[in-house]
Amino acid sequence: MPTALDAAKAVRDRFGEKIGAPVVFADKVTGRDEVTITVPRENIAVICSFLKGDAGCAFDYLVDICGVDNYDAAPRFEVDYLLYSMKNGGLLRLKVGVPESDPTVPSVSSVWRTADWHEREAYDMVGIRFTGHPDLRRILMWEGYPFHPLRKDFPLEGKPSDVPGVAFTQAAPLDGGPFVTTPAEHAAGREPRIRTNALPDDVRDKTGGP
Repeated sequence: MPTALDAAKAVRDRFGEKIGAPVVFADKVTGRDEVTITVPRENIAVICSFLKGDAGCAFDYLVDICGVDNYDAAPRFEVDYLLYSMKNGGLLRLKVGVPESDPTVPSVSSVWRTADWHEREAYDMVGIRFTGHPDLRRILMWEGYPFHPLRKDFPLEGKPSDVPGVAFTQAAPLDGGPFVTTPAEHAAGREPRIRTNALPDDVRDKTGGP
């Protein structure tokens, strides 16, 4: 039975060296077995069609599409596609780099109908536009909202906005609330729970918390 790794190699054989080498993550305890490949954004739709329709791959289930903001990196944005084969099992992740100067990616809604809402969410929250999408509207925020809340430069308290006759937002005073992180040298020290007694003293001391 073909595996996700076999499918990744088949994509590379079919579409050439522009396809990144497969990266395998396996965990014997949980049974998790994932393969990731990086693909050119201009080829994403045809590669997805190949993976779904080829009898040896049969990735017929689109689990998710995620927009990612790799702030201060190049390319800044990324779209991740998580595919599953009901026939063969195994998970295959496709990664597509998206430059900030042109945050567009071809839609795969013609391959999987469920891509419709996934792509709308990535557009709404991260600002990545999917060319060829049949109805690319915001799905959580209202039409005309000028920002994309899951971008790394979007502040936790939000930004003020005003769309007359539709809606408005104001920055929310956080005042050190439970979801506000704090500066710390260690990542664990930035966790909101570090400011409580939820962690032992020796752990809290190492993370830089109070």
